[in-house]
Amino acid sequence: MKNQQKNKKREEKQKGLSIRRTLSNNLFVLGIIQKTAPFYLVTYFLWSVLGGLSNFFSSTYLLRYSINSYQSGKGITHVLLFVGIVTSEIFIFYAAVNFLNFLLYPRYRRRIVAKIEKLLFNKAKDVELSCYEDPTFYDKYVRSMTDCYGKCMNTVYNVDSFVWSLTTITANGIMLFVIDPLLIVFALFPLLLGLVEKKRNTVLHDFDCKRNPIDRKIGYVQRTFYLGEYAKEMRLGSMYKNMFGQQKEGWLAYKKLIADYGFPKAALKFIINFGRDGVVVLGAMLYATFRTLVTKDMMLGDCIVVLTSIAALSNIITGLVTDITDFYKNALYIEDMRYFLDYEPKIVGKGEKVPRKGKIHFEKVGFSYTGAAAPSLTDITFDVNPGEKIALVGKNGSGKSTLVKLMLRLYDPTEGEISCGGRPVSELDLKEYRERFAVVFQDFKLFSMSVAENVLMRPLDGTESERELVKRALMLSGGYERVEKMPKGIDTTLTREFDDEGVNLSGGEGQKVALARIFAKPSEIVIVDEPSAALDPIAEYKLFENLLLECKDKSMIFISHRLSSAVLADKVIYLEDGHLTEMGSHSELMKKGGAYATLFSKQAENYLEDSDAEGNSLLYEKGGSI
Repeated sequence: MKNQQKNKKREEKQKGLSIRRTLSNNLFVLGIIQKTAPFYLVTYFLWSVLGGLSNFFSSTYLLRYSINSYQSGKGITHVLLFVGIVTSEIFIFYAAVNFLNFLLYPRYRRRIVAKIEKLLFNKAKDVELSCYEDPTFYDKYVRSMTDCYGKCMNTVYNVDSFVWSLTTITANGIMLFVIDPLLIVFALFPLLLGLVEKKRNTVLHDFDCKRNPIDRKIGYVQRTFYLGEYAKEMRLGSMYKNMFGQQKEGWLAYKKLIADYGFPKAALKFIINFGRDGVVVLGAMLYATFRTLVTKDMMLGDCIVVLTSIAALSNIITGLVTDITDFYKNALYIEDMRYFLDYEPKIVGKGEKVPRKGKIHFEKVGFSYTGAAAPSLTDITFDVNPGEKIALVGKNGSGKSTLVKLMLRLYDPTEGEISCGGRPVSELDLKEYRERFAVVFQDFKLFSMSVAENVLMRPLDGTESERELVKRALMLSGGYERVEKMPKGIDTTLTREFDDEGVNLSGGEGQKVALARIFAKPSEIVIVDEPSAALDPIAEYKLFENLLLECKDKSMIFISHRLSSAVLADKVIYLEDGHLTEMGSHSELMKKGGAYATLFSKQAENYLEDSDAEGNSLLYEKGGSI
């Protein structure tokens, strides 16, 4: 409840950030960058000041001084000497700037990228899975992760531009005031346009926020057409028609968004452009021309400077106003990032030491996904005793995978309690608790890294014993024969996304690599979700044989639709519509003659029918043995 109230307040603030919050957000980013690369900010802003002064002396002041000096009769030699001094200053300045931009700054920028990404990645690994199911949170998460570096660096660039503009405006403003104080009125008029620019940036941010879900939908459609994982289904059915429909919906939504926001964006931009060009530039030029040609009380150099610089100065002032409003715009994006970074994960531990060899107990556990019409699990009570082998079975959607996720604390129960060694798991150190488990999910993922890294799921230490551990784990999972034939063995990169010599594995081959993680990780409890989904019956039997042998002193939970594996379990838990309806050994449940026995018998009959047709020697007898 506390987190929800905090998030709601954050939502309200984000709709219209205060000046204090705008400043706070920009300073937040500058603080990160300053800590990461202090030399970068100091020199960057120093060059902004020097750059503004250099721009003033090399253009506006040089032009005015040269013409007025010649008109006053000082001679060409005097003028050329001044030009030479200014040119030398420009040469030294730009030589130093290029040295920083091409030799030093790229290193600092890379360091800043790594720091910002690491902050976001560290938070991403801690937030609970339910956050990915919350559209509002997920949209903020996506906006935070999308070009997070670019959005943060925009603050630096805005400060740079602001400092440069302020320096240039100050220098030019003093000069114009000396020429004629009334010219300052024309120069400062664009500041009034800042209110319009602020409104325009708010409209642009709202437009971007509403466009983001549309872009994600269109992006999803694009992925289904160019990613290989969708290729077979797209060619064997008519799903492409659904994708065309999704694409059409996306573009219609985008069309409506343009209709809603197009006119306000255009109108606000028109006011800004007309105010700058029509009022400021034209007005100042007419005034300077009148004083030079009619009243003749303005020197030619001063008039030319006014004619040439007032438009530039107006643009700079408009740019300064834009910088100020961009601080607000950046603050809106940074607010998304701070929302994400400040989010307090609900699933946290209290640091208590995890009891070793303690049984895991579910007591009247229930769970409902956010927005679901019915609970996924209801009144679940059972134990996972040390060394016990449990088969978790049931039809699709019965709650098997959800139960495992609760055990791993990827979610917390909405009812009841889970304990370990008599202590509620919510009180235990979360990282230490999860380290007790070695898990392979049904929807496992392989990473574009070496086979060894995919097996160990951690950085390599490079020792020979570690390499032997990987090879042994692959042998036990049945995957080593395939890996041994790869170009670099266990050092071969999986997928060819970043490595032309990488290897793409079939579903069964990939599953064997994922299953090797079980054999490579020291753990007390092993969980495998559909471990043999992509394996043939013989490979499946061999896998379970190895699992039981290697995990003889460990607790093991396996989810499988093939109930033949349940014969090997000490205890079978049968779930139906989120309820634990039967529990006991295989023989006990077969004698009971309930839903489990019925389902097992039907599967056994199917295996006998398959074996008769194909001559497979792996048979199920009526008693359920293999």
